[in-house]
Amino acid sequence: MMKKSLSILALSLLSAHALAAGSHAGGHDTPADPARVGRTIDVIMDDTMRFTPSEIHVRAGETIRFSVTNAGKIRHEMVIGSIAELKAHAVQMRKMPEMPHAEPNMITLEPGGAGALVWKFDQAGIVDFACLIPGHTEAGMIGKVKVN
Repeated sequence: MMKKSLSILALSLLSAHALAAGSHAGGHDTPADPARVGRTIDVIMDDTMRFTPSEIHVRAGETIRFSVTNAGKIRHEMVIGSIAELKAHAVQMRKMPEMPHAEPNMITLEPGGAGALVWKFDQAGIVDFACLIPGHTEAGMIGKVKVN
């Protein structure tokens, strides 16, 4: 049993690492130096399973600080990545909903909590974000960053 548990843990950590590496390798977005922030965008998460705003516009090359607040009464998170990466990670979250996150493209907040993500958007296109807590994405807790 212990060996099986360790194998599952190792696979989940590899999946989380692959998700983070994939979102960096695509060239669309990268974690960024907080000293290079060009502007701050406030993002509110709440129990209506929505982000406000759910559509964000940035310029290619811009470094953004997302000041994220959980205005709800349950835990929420903001995870930045491609739709494919977010879906893959959501599958892992359904299997292990208490999986800890320590990647630069995600923040998990308890009710009333606040924090920040700093991200650089390297090229034009769409970058997605979602709450991957089981049931939240399915309820519509998703958003887009449109990079011009």
